[in-house]
Amino acid sequence: MIILLANCHVEYEGRARSKLANGDRLIIIKKDGTFAIHQELNLDPVNWQAPGCKNSITFDDELIIRSKRTKPYEEIRLYLDEVYTATYYNIVDTKELELRGYEKHMVDLAWEKPELIEKGFRPTRREYQTDNGFIDLMGKDSEGHLFILEFKSRKAGSNAVKQLKGYVDCFLDNKDFVRAAIVAPDITNDALEELEKHQMEYIKMNPPLDLLKQKVSTLDSFF
Repeated sequence: MIILLANCHVEYEGRARSKLANGDRLIIIKKDGTFAIHQELNLDPVNWQAPGCKNSITFDDELIIRSKRTKPYEEIRLYLDEVYTATYYNIVDTKELELRGYEKHMVDLAWEKPELIEKGFRPTRREYQTDNGFIDLMGKDSEGHLFILEFKSRKAGSNAVKQLKGYVDCFLDNKDFVRAAIVAPDITNDALEELEKHQMEYIKMNPPLDLLKQKVSTLDSFF
């Protein structure tokens, strides 16, 4: 990886054309061809090229870094007017980011440990498609009743109850009573009243925040 802090001006040509006048910028060039020019403020680079680009440097009266892409054609020309610092690192990093705490991870956990929902719960389907959307998780309770679960990683509100009610309505022809529950770390009072009104339930469950490689010590930590 090459990191430059320099005063420069930039020209871009490709799907459009642009020019960036002189200023102090941070330039990052990665070994996969990624090329990014950052200004002092804001998160995103002001000019950039995606992985797979060809980067080169030439000197003909002035120092120029070119980043080219062929399909579609794009080229950034970075004119280095004054270089303040230039560093090169042979970086080794093969790890992928592991995220936890999303609704999907709550569903994963309930699928692997159904006792977190209730004793005797047996999950049978995930992302079950209905006319009103996809049910996060469904299964059978200890008495064999169909149990529909909608997961929320944050405080659930009335919209979540409407969503769950829509799923239940898809099973109106079911001869047996269909149970349904919102699974979330918290719920609003209005949503709780709506659940009771429709004979639906609320199950408190926090999203798992541990990384996938970490081991959960006790089930109690998820209630």
